[in-house]
Amino acid sequence: MQSTVPNTMARGDLRVAKFHTPEIIVGSGALAEVPAAALGLGMKRLMIVADRGIVATPWYPEVADRLRAAGLVVSSFSDISPNPRAPEISAAFEHYEMRRCDGIVAVGGGSVIDAAKGVAILASNGGHILEYEGIDRAQVPLPPLVAAPTTAGSGSDVSQFCIVNDVDRMTKVTIIGRALVPDVAIVDPQALRTLSPEVAAQSGMDAITHCIEAYASIAHSRLTDSAALAAIATGWHSIERFVGNPADERAGTDMAYAALEAGMAFTNAILGATHAMSHPVGGRCDAPHGAINAVLLPHVIRYNAAADPSPYVDLAAAVGLSAAGSPHAIADRFATAVGRLAAAVGLPTGLGSLGVRADDLPLLTELALRDACMRTNPRRPTPDDVARIYREAL
Repeated sequence: MQSTVPNTMARGDLRVAKFHTPEIIVGSGALAEVPAAALGLGMKRLMIVADRGIVATPWYPEVADRLRAAGLVVSSFSDISPNPRAPEISAAFEHYEMRRCDGIVAVGGGSVIDAAKGVAILASNGGHILEYEGIDRAQVPLPPLVAAPTTAGSGSDVSQFCIVNDVDRMTKVTIIGRALVPDVAIVDPQALRTLSPEVAAQSGMDAITHCIEAYASIAHSRLTDSAALAAIATGWHSIERFVGNPADERAGTDMAYAALEAGMAFTNAILGATHAMSHPVGGRCDAPHGAINAVLLPHVIRYNAAADPSPYVDLAAAVGLSAAGSPHAIADRFATAVGRLAAAVGLPTGLGSLGVRADDLPLLTELALRDACMRTNPRRPTPDDVARIYREAL
C-alpha cells in the first residue's frame, strides 16, 4: 500500500531547535572508509571496541587489517556484554590507557558503541562511568570516535545517548550529551548480513520505536519529524523481509537507512515513556532492549494517545494504515498494528516472558519515572500510570 506522509507544517512551531549529526558515510562497502576516517581525526594509536560475536565475523578482521595497513597502531577490547556493564567499561578504559590510545573505533551493535562512548568519557573526564548519569555531565571534550554499526536499530552511531547497566542497582542508566555523538558514523549494509534473525528483529523494532517516540516527543522539530516519518515508512515495510533473510541486500540496505534516520530523529528529539520504562527492565532482567520496547510500545501509544492521538494518526498514515474513523480510533489501530508487527517478526508479547514479575513493578516504576527519557514523553505519567502500563504489558 502506498504510504501517505503528512504535512509536518501542521506540527511545526517557531522555537529554535538544534539538529546534530556526525559525519555520515553510508553505503555498501563503506567499512573500507574506516582508516581514512580514523586518520582524518588524527588517530595514531587506536582501540577497536567490539564484542566476541563481532570478533567471530568477517567485519572485525577486515577493519583491523585495513587500519594496520594504513599505518595505525591497533589494539582491541572485546569483553562487552549485550547490555554493557559499568565494570566492562572500566576494564576497557584501563586497556585504552595502558596501550596509550588516542582514539576509538567501535565495530558492533548499540551495546558496543555505547561501551566505546563510556570509554571516551572516562578518557577525557575521569572518574566512574555511573557518575555521568543524566544530561551533559561530561564537560571535557572526548577523544575521537568512529562508529561502524553492525545492527540496524540502535542508532547509537549517530546519537548523543550512552546506556550503561548498573549491575549493583540492577538497572540501566541513561547518559546524554552532545559530546557523545560520534565524530564519524560509517554505515555499511553489508555488515548486517551476519545478523541472526532474532537480533535483526530486536534491533529493527528498536528503530521503529525510535521513530514513534521521536515523532511524539515534546522536543520534536520539523527536521526530526521528517526523519522519523521517512524512517518508519521504510522500516515498517522492510523489517519482515530483513528478519526472514538478513542477507537480503535490498532489505538490509532499507533497514540500515531506516535505523540511521531513526537515530537522527531521536538523538535530536529524545524519546519517551517506552524507553524510560524499558531501561529498568533491561537492567533487572538482562533482556534484549528491542524486545522490551516491542512489548511496551503499543501500551505506551494507547496511554499517550488518550490525551493526544494526532502524532499517531500521522505515523499511521506514514505506514499506509487506513485513515477511517476518529483520531483516537486510528491511534488505537496503529498501536494494534505495532503489536502485530512485533509478533510477526517473532518477538514476545508480554514482559513476563522476559523475566518480569508482578512484585518487580514498584521498583521498575520508581526507576522509570527517574529516567531522562521520561522528560520528553508527550504525556506526564503518574506513578499509578506507569505501574498500570507495566501491569498491562505483563
